[in-house]
Amino acid sequence: MWCVAEIDDEYKEKMEDVLATYEKPYNPMEPVVCIDERPLVLHAEVQEPIAPKPGKIGRRDGEYKRNGTANAFCVVEPKAGRHLTKITKNRKAWQFARMIEEIVHSYTRVRTIHLVMDNLNTHKEKSLTDYFGERQGKKLWTKITPHYTPKHGSWLNQAEIEISMFSRQCLGKSRICDLQTMKRRAHAWTKRMNRDEVKINWTFTRKKAREKFNYKS
Repeated sequence: MWCVAEIDDEYKEKMEDVLATYEKPYNPMEPVVCIDERPLVLHAEVQEPIAPKPGKIGRRDGEYKRNGTANAFCVVEPKAGRHLTKITKNRKAWQFARMIEEIVHSYTRVRTIHLVMDNLNTHKEKSLTDYFGERQGKKLWTKITPHYTPKHGSWLNQAEIEISMFSRQCLGKSRICDLQTMKRRAHAWTKRMNRDEVKINWTFTRKKAREKFNYKS
């Protein structure tokens, strides 16, 4: 359930921009890519779980040990069914910079990458120029066309759907105790999603937005 903020002019402008981007016909030369982050908590078992046996379900103790935190960058090109998941120790600006570099290097023969993201303060060109230097940072940033969701409008980012799928299908109720295990799980899940070309069928349009929130373009 999403709680939508007050729909002011700025909100409408950014929402219309994002929705117009989604409504573009699929064009491999101008891919529409969405990115978002999800904080992760690492949990270690205190007692060894009991494996399931014929006629008996597996068991595990309710007690666990917090083993630190991590971050998942979830990236999806919804219309192509292309996925990229990267597990990092945190979501600092330099981690975002490296994620943008990886995205750009994944789309080497395109005119531009339409990148949908929220307004987190690290999601700016400065993160790249601070980490890579002025020349390289600006060069990478020119490869993308940023589209920011409105403040309190993260529901417009299809990467939120990607995060939901990742959370249910990859993490589930498992207790993952360390970063390397988390990375292996995420890699296997992403590989399967790309193999199956899992797409997102986004149906909320500018027309529906104007009807829903009762405004004119």
